[in-house]
Amino acid sequence: MPTLNARSLISPLGIVRIFEIFFSCTAFSLVSVHRNYAGSEGAWSMFTWCFCFSLSVFVVVMEFIGVAQSLPLSWQDFTSAFSMLAALMIFTTSILYPSVFIPDRCTGDCSYEGIATAVSCLCFITYAIEVRLTQAKVGEVSTFLATIPGLLKVFETYLACLIFSLVASYQIYAEKPGLQWCLAVYCICFIVTLLIVILTIGRCLATLPIPLEKSLVGFNSLAVLLYLTAAVVWPIYAFEGSSRPSTCFRTNPQCIKWDNKLGVTFLTIFNLIAYIVDLVFSTKMVFFTTPA
Repeated sequence: MPTLNARSLISPLGIVRIFEIFFSCTAFSLVSVHRNYAGSEGAWSMFTWCFCFSLSVFVVVMEFIGVAQSLPLSWQDFTSAFSMLAALMIFTTSILYPSVFIPDRCTGDCSYEGIATAVSCLCFITYAIEVRLTQAKVGEVSTFLATIPGLLKVFETYLACLIFSLVASYQIYAEKPGLQWCLAVYCICFIVTLLIVILTIGRCLATLPIPLEKSLVGFNSLAVLLYLTAAVVWPIYAFEGSSRPSTCFRTNPQCIKWDNKLGVTFLTIFNLIAYIVDLVFSTKMVFFTTPA
C-alpha cells in the first residue's frame, strides 16, 4: 500500500518543484487574463507554461503519495529528462514571448506581459536548479539521463525540434538537394537520440543485445561527422545567390525565410558542439572512468 511521503514536499528538491508549479501557473494565468497570446508564438508560450505546470504537478503528486518508484519506468531518468526539457522550453518561451508581444502585439498597458515574462524567467531558474540538484555526481552512472551525456541527449533532441520548426516553414529544405541532405542528417540523429531517451526512461536500453556504452560512443562519433557536414553544407546551399532584403519587417515572407535559414545555421552549429561534448564525456565514461 502506498504511504504519504510528506518529506518529499519539504526537501530542497520538493521546494524547488513547488516554486516551478507556482511560477508556471502564474505565467499562463497572467497571459490568459489579458488574452494576449494570439498566433503560433502565443500558442507555443501557453502550451509551454501549461505543459510544465501539469507535469510538475504530476511529479509532486506521485512522489507525495509514494507511488513514483512503482511506476513502470525509470523515475529518476524521467524526472531528470523532464526538468532539462522544461528548462529549455521555458528558456525559449522567456525570449520568444516578450520579443513578439512586447511591444508588437501589446496595446495600451503591457504590465501583464512584462510580469509574465519576469515570472517565466524565474520559472526557468527553478527548473535549472532542479537539473543541477538531480544531476548525477562524478562516477555515478546508475541513472543515465541524470549524467551530462544523458542531459545532452535531451538538449540535442530539443534543438533538433527547433530546427524542424524552422525548416518546415516555407519548406526551405525542398529548394536544393544539399538542403535535403541536411534534413536527412537532422532526422537520423533526432530519431536515434530520441529512441535512446525513450528506451532509457522505459528501462529498455540495457536489454538491447549490443555493447551499450561503446555503441553510444559510436553513434556520437557518427552524429558528429554528420552534423559537421550539415554545418558546412547548409549555409553554402541555403544562402547561395540570396541575401537578406534591405527593407525587412516581421510580416515579410522573404525576411522570415532568410531569418529561418540563419536560425537553422546557428542551431546546427550548437547541436554540433553538443554532440562533440557528448562524445567527449561518453568516451571518458566508457574508457577512462574507473568503477567505484
